[in-house]
Amino acid sequence: MKHNWFLFVFFVAITLSWSCKKEALAQFIETPAPPRPAGQTDVLGLRCDPLPTVRVAFIGLGMRGPGAVERMTHIDGVEIVALCDLLEENVKKVNKMLESKGLPKAKEFYGDEEIWRQATALPDVDLVYVATDWKHHVPIGIQAMKDGKHVAIEVPSALTMDDIWALINTSEQTRKHCIQLENCVYDFFELTTLNMVQQGLLGEIIHGEGAYIHGLQPYWDQYWNDWRMDYNRTHRGDVYPTHGIGPVCMAMNIHRGDKLNFLVSVDTKAIGNPAFLKEKRGEEVTDFRNGDHTCTLIRTEKGKSILIEHNVTSPRPYSRMFQLTGTAGFANKYPVSGYALDQSEIDPEVAGDYQNLTAHSFLPQEVKEALMEKYKHPIVKDIEEKAKTVGGHGGMDFIMDYRLIYCLQKGLPLDMDVYDLAEWCSIIPLSEISLDNNSMPVRIPDFTRGAWNRLDKVTFAE
Repeated sequence: MKHNWFLFVFFVAITLSWSCKKEALAQFIETPAPPRPAGQTDVLGLRCDPLPTVRVAFIGLGMRGPGAVERMTHIDGVEIVALCDLLEENVKKVNKMLESKGLPKAKEFYGDEEIWRQATALPDVDLVYVATDWKHHVPIGIQAMKDGKHVAIEVPSALTMDDIWALINTSEQTRKHCIQLENCVYDFFELTTLNMVQQGLLGEIIHGEGAYIHGLQPYWDQYWNDWRMDYNRTHRGDVYPTHGIGPVCMAMNIHRGDKLNFLVSVDTKAIGNPAFLKEKRGEEVTDFRNGDHTCTLIRTEKGKSILIEHNVTSPRPYSRMFQLTGTAGFANKYPVSGYALDQSEIDPEVAGDYQNLTAHSFLPQEVKEALMEKYKHPIVKDIEEKAKTVGGHGGMDFIMDYRLIYCLQKGLPLDMDVYDLAEWCSIIPLSEISLDNNSMPVRIPDFTRGAWNRLDKVTFAE
């Protein structure tokens, strides 16, 4: 009897243990990666034939497109072949700008919502630059690649998991570059900090934070057909995560030695945007989906964490946060730009006359400036002044465009790839899934489908 009782207790214990494990596993909402279609392989480190002259078609000439065209006029070896927008006046205005610079007029496409298909089909185009409203990003990007073009797509490039996988599969099938135009990766502080991280100055990065906190009240009416407000009305979650998460993922070598595993999101109720609609437009909206503030916490395969926040309605100063916590130091951009390091981590020539520096406070301004000069990222050194002169969010937009053209001209891998696009954009649909399921954890797929640790770090090819 004792023997049988022992076996019974042992059986119950094992059963309960297994049940608990199954219950724990069930607490994750799974979003598995679909099998890779036969005949295609990943595009990690993709190299294509050099293009000494890059011929560009621009699609979308509303808020962001004209600035992109103007910046490209400052880069040698670029021909602006085509301009496309639904509105004729937008196309004419940008072509007039080209003429004022003594450049040839580009081919014009306008007047129909499908007219962009004629631009992507042009035989004398190498790169399609997409700056339309969000819903047109994916169909244009996919068709451009199928038409034999590389494609650069504004942020966020994709809004759903199906669209994300469609971009990945098309890039893998066509062997064409598909890059997200994430300019914040190229801001001077972020690039310098990335170089510090890669040189080991901050030790191992264990936590990062990023955000898009930017009151859009002055800008809501500038979005064609109100597409951005409409998306916030009908969707919940972090709908604009890439500015915040991009630089953090680069510093953490995501899909280059580590990967995003799962996320959890929480949000507040919606107050600010419904109030704006009532006050400015007389609309009474009771079913506004997106909360004022959304927080998303992510854990990586190697046990690191990332916090991403979104808020486009509260009365707060602009912030992308950008914080990196390392085992040997700390970097912070908003609201105070600075670094915190122990004296032992700082080159005496950089520290100067300052003594007993500790990580309990930010470095003095003079030390910070000397440190940033020493660790200035190599890709910035030759173009920094030109970038600041040409502009685009202080110069980071120009660096982004310059690097895109440089890599295409040299036949080098781009600084960012389609898997960066996928990981950063996936926060949009996955945060909504988490919120709609009482903030349950949601798995983040391995968009490389098994190759996330084949590369060992982020590299900017030269």
